[in-house]
Amino acid sequence: MKKLENKVAVVTGASKGIGAGIAKSLAAAGASVVVNYSSSKAGADKVVEEIVANGGKAIAVQGSVANRAEVENLFAETTKAFGPTDILVNNAGVYKFSPIDQINEEDFHYQFDTNVLGLLLTTQAAVANFNTNGGSIINIGSVVSAITPPASSIYTATKGAVDAITHVLAKELGPKNIRVNSINPGMVETEGTHAAGFIGSDFHHEAVKTTPLGRIGQPDDIADIAVFLASDDSRWLTNETLLAGGGVR
Repeated sequence: MKKLENKVAVVTGASKGIGAGIAKSLAAAGASVVVNYSSSKAGADKVVEEIVANGGKAIAVQGSVANRAEVENLFAETTKAFGPTDILVNNAGVYKFSPIDQINEEDFHYQFDTNVLGLLLTTQAAVANFNTNGGSIINIGSVVSAITPPASSIYTATKGAVDAITHVLAKELGPKNIRVNSINPGMVETEGTHAAGFIGSDFHHEAVKTTPLGRIGQPDDIADIAVFLASDDSRWLTNETLLAGGGVR
């Protein structure tokens, strides 16, 4: 029997990158997976097709995590397709690096609405829809909350908030047997980091030089940790922020 057999997982922002990798790995471990996406239907459908082709179960559901009505619909569709939720992966996130003299209100709300408000709304809805036996919430933070790079004031603030929320909710939801942990990746090679011009840049080369394991991450590096945190293998772990950056801290 696979370690996530008969479990239902919702992965936000799962049409590409780390989220897609996590969705596919959870499905390979036996979970029925809801692939949430905001705008990339083609990407989400591709993830679902790959899961189904490999013998797994998955559906794609559109919805912005920063919109309460769309979040409620996400979990209504999850319940309709697979039943109560057991696993929530709060992966949806955005980033923009700007020096302090270029920061504006739009950038602030763009990042905080998705990275912080979105996490709270999806967690609120998930808790209301969780299996009565409890479950696992996995937040995707970032190593930036530890290394605080220049020009990342807003983004680092959002991920610092994710760390804080993880600790608060672990204590708040523990009595319901809901575990809450965070995976904080370092630089990971994804469609997003390619599109942003990070891959092959000086920033990339510096990241490799300062990473003890001598490379940047791949989505599977993060996905395997998510499977562990979603499973009973981590049944005694909650309130943890796991730095997953090859030794960067």
